Amino acid sequence: MKIIILGAGRIGQAVAESLVLERNDITVIDTNLKLLQELESRFDLRGVVGNGIDPVVLSEAGANDTDLLIACASTDETNLACCKIAHMVFRIPVRIARVRSGAWMEDSQLLGPEGFAVDQCLRPEDSLTRYLSKLVEFPQAMQVREFAEGRAVLTAARARAAAPMTSRTIAEIRALNPDLPMRIVAIYRRFADQPDRFVASEGTTRIEPDDEVFILTTSDGASEVLPLLTKPIEAPAPTVRRIMIVDGGIVALKLAQLLTQQRKGYYRIKVVERSREASIALSAKLPEDVLSFNAEATDEDFLEQESIEEVDLLLALSEDDENNIMTCLLAKRMGAKRVLAMINQRSYADLMHGTQIDIALTPAQAMLGELFTYVRQGDVQAVHSLRRGVAEALELVVRGDRKTSQVVGKKVAELKLPRDVHIGLIVRGMEAPNSAIANQRWIATAPQDKEDAHALGSPVASLTVDGALEVQEEPVVRVDTAETPASHEPEIIFPNRNTVIEAGDHIVFFLPHKRLVREVEKVFSVKPTFF
Repeated sequence: MKIIILGAGRIGQAVAESLVLERNDITVIDTNLKLLQELESRFDLRGVVGNGIDPVVLSEAGANDTDLLIACASTDETNLACCKIAHMVFRIPVRIARVRSGAWMEDSQLLGPEGFAVDQCLRPEDSLTRYLSKLVEFPQAMQVREFAEGRAVLTAARARAAAPMTSRTIAEIRALNPDLPMRIVAIYRRFADQPDRFVASEGTTRIEPDDEVFILTTSDGASEVLPLLTKPIEAPAPTVRRIMIVDGGIVALKLAQLLTQQRKGYYRIKVVERSREASIALSAKLPEDVLSFNAEATDEDFLEQESIEEVDLLLALSEDDENNIMTCLLAKRMGAKRVLAMINQRSYADLMHGTQIDIALTPAQAMLGELFTYVRQGDVQAVHSLRRGVAEALELVVRGDRKTSQVVGKKVAELKLPRDVHIGLIVRGMEAPNSAIANQRWIATAPQDKEDAHALGSPVASLTVDGALEVQEEPVVRVDTAETPASHEPEIIFPNRNTVIEAGDHIVFFLPHKRLVREVEKVFSVKPTFF
């Protein structure tokens, strides 16, 4: 795919890096020659110096035959104007603009074809706020990603010694919890003086302390699944109620507002800003039960005075990576239960993630999934970048029929998937009319044969060294309705080897390497005759 990116700032760089890894033809436009030269030295892309709203510059960048424009310059006005010119002059099919102002609503006529011709708005601050709120909701998790309109979640957590799942094989975990709605799709293990290494999650794989484990489950089941991996049996359940947000600016405001709306009166939130002006501006907009401070969060006296040892979660969200790291390390040393540092430089994030700093978050990763849905081929509903952009989770809708699709009507065991690609779950009936999911209950269907009775909790499909398809079995666990069996409620299926793929299924995959994306898309593509 041929893509033009306007803006070589932090967001533009993150977008360019992710898309280059997928072998797209990338051109970046910016007025800063030095930034473009740095990008060209690091990645296989082309830089064009100039103003992105100049048709001559866009033409030089190849706008005449470009498939996608991503306008992520520093100002809304530049991004919106660029999209309009790309539409009117060059007829670029898909145009995405980064916007900060809340005045630009998704359904605004000003963004339509007769206005600025924006197909999709990227709002990094909103994406980051939603992501952070999920980490507050699930305090044991290092990552939480949603699929199937929030019905399913992918969580990543660090296995703790003496937790029920730790030191057990995946097969043992499945046998001990046959009705638990979950599938372990990946494990990343630490090795001395080496980067974390991907470990295939087969039935015989044993979860060791400090493993980073990725689990697909339901939104309701996550609160039950995570403690089994992170909490020793006798330990109290972790909660997040007292929160301190440091130097978060607009994200601090949005997060405080969102958490207050979700559970009014529950959270005790303190917002700390080193800038007096920023602190005064936030104080006027924050909810009345949120406390605002003008102080340095690296000041030990201030942290002691505000009882840092009682803080359940501290979030350091400034634009300064080093300051965020030092704030978190100091707070942790003084007794904060859990700390999160926003780190823009990915190499820093790789070093700090899961150490004394519980979560090292690269902010661009929180919004890249929304962008990838426009880059993927086929009917992609959700994409989430994982492991600082190395791995990916993908929700893809099955289209076509038995004549036009390679997968419709096929059993999972018959799918020709690449090695290490895991089908985590299937959501069926998403497109049928549905009502509230209040009456759902979990049931496990009986094993269909002796092989299924082994109930190994491993990925359902992988390739052996000689290329043969090797399938690990697991009972199908699905959502059903106790009171309305004839309804069209979506069902969440954790498939076994005999599960048949149907048109309209939403399938969630875990891919340990982004290079596998194109191969999966090829398997699930339909013939050109399909309409």
